[in-house]
Amino acid sequence: MPAGAALEAAELVKFGHTAFALPFALIAAIAAAGGMPRWPVVAWIVLAMAGARTAAMAFNRLADHATDAMNPRTSSRTLPARRLGRPIAWTLVGWGAAALFVAAWRLNPLCLALSPFALAWVLGYSYSKRFTSLSHLWLGLGLGIAPVGAWLAVRGSFAWPPLVLALAVTAWVTGFDILYSLQDEEFDRAIGLHSIPAALGAWRSILVARGLHAVAAIGFGGFAMLIGGWGLWVGLAVATALLVWQHALVGPDRLERLNTAFFTANGALSVLMFALYLLDIMVRA
Repeated sequence: MPAGAALEAAELVKFGHTAFALPFALIAAIAAAGGMPRWPVVAWIVLAMAGARTAAMAFNRLADHATDAMNPRTSSRTLPARRLGRPIAWTLVGWGAAALFVAAWRLNPLCLALSPFALAWVLGYSYSKRFTSLSHLWLGLGLGIAPVGAWLAVRGSFAWPPLVLALAVTAWVTGFDILYSLQDEEFDRAIGLHSIPAALGAWRSILVARGLHAVAAIGFGGFAMLIGGWGLWVGLAVATALLVWQHALVGPDRLERLNTAFFTANGALSVLMFALYLLDIMVRA
């Protein structure tokens, strides 16, 4: 693939957004192992995460091709702007799904058995706005299962800590996706797509997002109580500060800094929580 096409493919799947969920998967993997997991396990977890997200994002762009072309905010995206064709997007879906299944197979039988259901869930999100305003929660659960999957990859069994972390991640993602959807409130309402902003309006949607982010902070605290270590507690403080900052940036009539709230605050939140926990583990080793 030529370099220009490769860059467009990376843009199509927003590869950098993997940073939202991957750090929490790695946090769960480290907690499950009681320290650094074996490097092959880490590599397969990363491949599974990257594969699932690549398949999900490429499929989402395919499913939303027509509506993206109608929306002034998204009409310049790769597919509607015809910088890449749909066959390449379908190829990315296939590659991503294959990477997920191979990684799950290399991890353990339970991960392999559950991988089709995980893929079906993250692909199904692409059509959720056609019939439910809870599409944000659908996305949140899609990312929230990442720490559970990583825990299963290490231990091969369920436990409470990753479920608590999954609840926190789900609430966090659902909240920031509601905020991000504020910019499409009128468009969604006009063409009949479902979203919390289209259903409730901007101000009440922001209140819902604030409540969800309060739940997220409580969930991060619950995970810290179950696992222990100063890294998770300092991470909780940092995450709470970033969530507060995110809401200080955004209001019903203050959407001009939405990208800062969405990308900067949330990307920093996950990466910093992971970095602090990793530092804690390394100091204690």
